[in-house]
Amino acid sequence: MGYWQVSADTLARSRFTISPLAEATACLGLLARGTPAHPGERGWLDAHLPAYRERLAGDPITDLLLRAARGHRWIADFLVPAPHGGADATFEDEVEHIRATPPETVRADLTVSLGRPPPAALDRPDLGARAADLLAWVWRETVLPSWPRRRRILEADIVARTERLSQGGWAAALEDMGAEMRWMGDGRLQINALDYPPRELSGAQLMFVPVTPHSGWVAWEVPHRYAVVYACSGALLGGEDPVPRALGRLLGPGRAGVLVLLDSPKSTTQLVAMTGQGLGSVGRHLKVLLDAGLVRRRRAGRSVLYWRTELGHALVSGHRGPVESP
Repeated sequence: MGYWQVSADTLARSRFTISPLAEATACLGLLARGTPAHPGERGWLDAHLPAYRERLAGDPITDLLLRAARGHRWIADFLVPAPHGGADATFEDEVEHIRATPPETVRADLTVSLGRPPPAALDRPDLGARAADLLAWVWRETVLPSWPRRRRILEADIVARTERLSQGGWAAALEDMGAEMRWMGDGRLQINALDYPPRELSGAQLMFVPVTPHSGWVAWEVPHRYAVVYACSGALLGGEDPVPRALGRLLGPGRAGVLVLLDSPKSTTQLVAMTGQGLGSVGRHLKVLLDAGLVRRRRAGRSVLYWRTELGHALVSGHRGPVESP
């Protein structure tokens, strides 16, 4: 198995962060795969897959580059750099690291992802720029229109995992982050089940980066920066808030939005992050929903979690149809 030996100082300085580039890269992976992991991804693919395929059909070099970079068991390192900058880093800031990748580095990374030297057609100096241009298209056309809501979902996941960390340590915070990932104790973080030598992360920066598509990978810039990119717990259903219009008219759009999100247990803090509503508004919505028997609640450590009852599920399911715009 592959694992990282994380020193105490690296673990103490590790952090959760949001990366616009990681979100765009995960969406690129979903488009390249072309198959959804859940129904919400199906709607997103239906909306964007035709234009994506048309773009690559008109650019065979970039198409070949992407196929080579997305190897059978390994993604070329240059395509998935560890995030640079802080929480305020923009997509444009991050993608420049890919654009500036030297041609010899791209070819070396492609050799690893393919398991053999890349095709002669990829022996050219503009591969980093081509990859950056494709990611910029994915960001602009498929991610940016829904980025405010995506960011709220990512922030909610970080809030939830930070709460888990404070209550149950790293084993709890990393729970369900990846099928092959787990905290092994003694400073060991298993990242996959592959037979790779362990990596020593002393003095490095370690980041945990959520993305909304069902995707994940690890990235590094040895010896200074390491990242774990993982699928967050809040699935993105299309490009807008999935509040049925009839339900919004019945309960009000804000309260209906809270009810729709409670298909799985969530804390008040998560709901505030995901909806963009104030703490007082969310609290009032939850009280009304509780009094109406549409949600239940229970305490989990320092948090109070809310989720839909059967009556709440029936109400949401019975009003599925056109959705309200955010």
